[in-house]
Amino acid sequence: MNIVLKILFPHKSMCNSYNLLLLALRIIFGVLFLNHGLAKWSNFELLQNSFPDPLNISSRSSLVLAIFGELICSFGFILGFFFRLSIIPMIVTMFIAYFVVHGSDPFATRELAFIYLSMFVVLLFAGPGKFSVDYVIGNYLGRKNKRSRLRSPRA
Repeated sequence: MNIVLKILFPHKSMCNSYNLLLLALRIIFGVLFLNHGLAKWSNFELLQNSFPDPLNISSRSSLVLAIFGELICSFGFILGFFFRLSIIPMIVTMFIAYFVVHGSDPFATRELAFIYLSMFVVLLFAGPGKFSVDYVIGNYLGRKNKRSRLRSPRA
């Protein structure tokens, strides 16, 4: 369980310029991705019957999943809140867009999905950085865990 918490809420810090870069990438790519979700959400009525259905679950359900990945998860991504859990649906969405929905299209058509997919995979491994909600939670859990170890009697 401790390993899962460390993965979800990292609290080790690199230099500030690295953390500022991670913050800038989260904000830039998160806002751009959020705009795609907002466009889908605002045109839901028009898209629900014609949206690609690569998973064979209905156009409407595929659209809802795409909106979840692009709109809802973008907020967690930008804030760095449950960052790694938020980024997984974003990666899945772009994986399906690149390899399935636009798989036979020329690269120029698939290029944006490839850029997002690549950036999200890199950021999945890099983590949210120091300027994130997860970092704050990780520090709190780390201090709490450290205090409980100091209080517990040694066997």
